[in-house]
Amino acid sequence: MRLTSALAAFDRRLLSDVSTPLAVAFSGGGDSLALLLIADDWAKAHGRRLVVLTVDHGLNRASADWTRRCAEVAARLGHTFRALSWTGDKPSSGLPAAARKARHALLAVAARDAGARVILLGHTADDLAEGAAMRAEGSTVSDPREWSPSPAWPQGRGMFLLRPLLGLRRAEIRDWLRDRGQDWIDDPANEDPRFARSRARASRPPLSEAEEPVSSGPAADPEAARWGLLRLPRDLGAHSLAAACLSAAGTDSPPRGERLERLMRQVHGGEAFTATLAGARIEGEGGGLSIARNAGEAARGGLAPMPLAPGQAAVWDGRFELIAQEPGFTVGPLRGLSAGLPPVQRLALKAVPAIARPALPIVFKMDGAIACPLLDGQTPVRVRALAAERHSAACGLTTREPA
Repeated sequence: MRLTSALAAFDRRLLSDVSTPLAVAFSGGGDSLALLLIADDWAKAHGRRLVVLTVDHGLNRASADWTRRCAEVAARLGHTFRALSWTGDKPSSGLPAAARKARHALLAVAARDAGARVILLGHTADDLAEGAAMRAEGSTVSDPREWSPSPAWPQGRGMFLLRPLLGLRRAEIRDWLRDRGQDWIDDPANEDPRFARSRARASRPPLSEAEEPVSSGPAADPEAARWGLLRLPRDLGAHSLAAACLSAAGTDSPPRGERLERLMRQVHGGEAFTATLAGARIEGEGGGLSIARNAGEAARGGLAPMPLAPGQAAVWDGRFELIAQEPGFTVGPLRGLSAGLPPVQRLALKAVPAIARPALPIVFKMDGAIACPLLDGQTPVRVRALAAERHSAACGLTTREPA
């Protein structure tokens, strides 16, 4: 097997002089086994550690045995192993998509707990071809990319995915494994014609190449970003606009289709406008856009008050990460409560753009006192806005492993 492309992806995307581990998603199948063996060689050559993560979806009677076999492989290679389980009720329809979403969330949480910032996945050139065949049948599945942010939100914040095998065929990977005397697990679900992926695999679609995203414009204004507000030029592309709405609103389903196209026409039309989409409020004026959380959209429940456990990072509304240094705090939206802020914070609030004010996070205790930790450094709650970092990652502005 030609390993040049895989090894080049490791060298291009990963750091060789850090002590943080790399997470490897390992199902025991041929693709992920090859990934683990290649990652093992690279990691040992560069002094990096691996943590091997196996997700048991609970969909096959043999899954517990598969997990045991995965643990044995990780132990033989000398790496930390963690078994993860998708528990709870499974949907009667849309099972593959639900399983994929659950898997990404489980992997992101486990990787974060281990101190990793990158998760390695074993997608191949055949996955690209199968995805194209699925879209031809009406699926909305997206192409796996060599380097991309984790789609799990907020679990995957700051987490990236690396797929170094995208330039390799599944058949050559298996030939390479046979030459090394390796065997792997074959999941019968891969041959189940009820699933679009299995039908595409059986059709043997022609290969296609992965397209890496390019920068869709400059990064968001950092001064505005601290309020959860994205300020961007109007000449941005549809991908960047969709990512901006998603990031500013803290949601996890990007806008698509006719509504996004209509918004793009307003953006590029040059006239002043105000619109809402996917939980975001968008204001266009002059040559720029201001995009923030739409505080009037409460149906998805993200703006609901949330208690904060002291010392534990929590993400509120998908937009702000908070850590309370004392017990007894709850976080919620500022909307309608600004008169109750301490005088110094009411004064500081005047400098915040009006579009961002209603959805700013405030913290309150049982005695009813409220404060906005973003407005001064006196509140014993640390807060970090996530929208700008998320948008940057979605637009391909972060191209390698964060230090």
